[in-house]
Amino acid sequence: MKKSIAVIGSGFSSLSASCYLAKAGYEVTIFEKNNNIGGRARQLKRDGFIFDMGPTWYWMPDVFERFFADFGKKPTDYYTLEKLNPAYSIYFGKNDFITIEDTLEKITAAFEKEEPGSSKKLQKFIRKAKNNYNIAIKDLVYNPGMSPLELVNSTTIRNLGQFLGNIKKDVRKAFKNDRLAKILEFPVLFLGAKPSNTPSFYSFMNYADFGLGTYHPQKGMYQVILALQSLAQELGVKIITNVPVEKIIVEKNCAKGLVCSGKTYDFDIVLSGADYHHSETLLEPEFRQYSETYWNKKTFAPSSLLFYVGFDKKIKNVNHHTLFFDTDFNTHAQAIYDNPKWPENPLFYASFPSITDSHLAPEGKEAGIFLIPLAPGLKDTNILREHYFNEIINRFEFLTSQDIRKNIIFKESYCVNDFVKDYNSYKGNAYGMANTLLQTAFLRPKLKSKKIKRLFFTGQLTVPGPGVPPSLISGKLAANLIIKYHG
Repeated sequence: MKKSIAVIGSGFSSLSASCYLAKAGYEVTIFEKNNNIGGRARQLKRDGFIFDMGPTWYWMPDVFERFFADFGKKPTDYYTLEKLNPAYSIYFGKNDFITIEDTLEKITAAFEKEEPGSSKKLQKFIRKAKNNYNIAIKDLVYNPGMSPLELVNSTTIRNLGQFLGNIKKDVRKAFKNDRLAKILEFPVLFLGAKPSNTPSFYSFMNYADFGLGTYHPQKGMYQVILALQSLAQELGVKIITNVPVEKIIVEKNCAKGLVCSGKTYDFDIVLSGADYHHSETLLEPEFRQYSETYWNKKTFAPSSLLFYVGFDKKIKNVNHHTLFFDTDFNTHAQAIYDNPKWPENPLFYASFPSITDSHLAPEGKEAGIFLIPLAPGLKDTNILREHYFNEIINRFEFLTSQDIRKNIIFKESYCVNDFVKDYNSYKGNAYGMANTLLQTAFLRPKLKSKKIKRLFFTGQLTVPGPGVPPSLISGKLAANLIIKYHG
């Protein structure tokens, strides 16, 4: 008789784990609290516009290919990918921007134009980043974080110094031009920490950026969620929505099932892909591994203030992805990590996916997504949201030399309170726990409960870390542990 597994949540990591577990012969049921699947990667539809509510960047395509290959499939069996050119642009002032194109050769030329002599430095930097990428993908990130010995081999020993240095120091040592340095520091923001707190080894994100490029799935990132759903259901996974989990049942120190809306469901094994902190609150206090003090001391990835905006015209002087670094990065970072507060003059990001993809907005119109990174746990009010929307729209109009405010058809906002309400997110964090030196690999919360048998975790607060590709990997790691201990 098949062993039954309850999976809490339907984000990338939960769907990934469910596919591997179903392939291994388990009877898998996913419980999702919201009315549609995807977790933070849900979709918003309004008046003919379509918005990805969460991730909008498709990086590290090889991780997606490796995932689908494990099931004899390819990403193209489910969705169509387009490599973006330009990948993105970064504004530093009015009509003053640098564009990052789709090949390393073009990017190198852009660096050389900005600072003579920088192209050779960039080539050297990216060679090292590529080496780190190969080490990370082949040797490290597919380890389950159970022991520090997972990090010890001849390759990692030779690169030990890269775990002691940091990205900011390395970048600033090689590049004196502040604008180029900011471009190279930007990718590690996906890891949820400041460049000054991110180990040098994570320069592999620069190779993911410049070496592998930025892609867009036709019809949006949600197509990847739908692909995972299709694969899971092909393998026999059952998905139930609108069912919040109220309790994880424990008998004799062993997970035995779930209580949802007052109803008991019996299972042999429980895997939670929900927020790790929240998952443990579904247990009695004596069964929790990590205290409130533990969580409060951890460095979390930022929360976000997001706006989903429909425009009645096409937007000019921007790309699919556009970053606005016209204010001081360090001041904004301090407001996130050092002295949590609403930032003054925040950096922000804007995405206009309908520039690339006509499916995402009615003809002649534009879908815009605006994001301001914030410290998790801030007081979130409609007055504050409106203040910051006005600020970034004013700056956007000034920097890009165009009027857009009068062309807004509608806007919807999403912030700290929504992350807590919809995802039970700890302090409203947007994408997990940061990858700092002391929150890497075996130093992150464990995939396997240390107190309860047959209870496992997956997602952005555990191994390997925040981001969509790491979430796919986290699902695989959790599934492999379940198979190892309860195969």
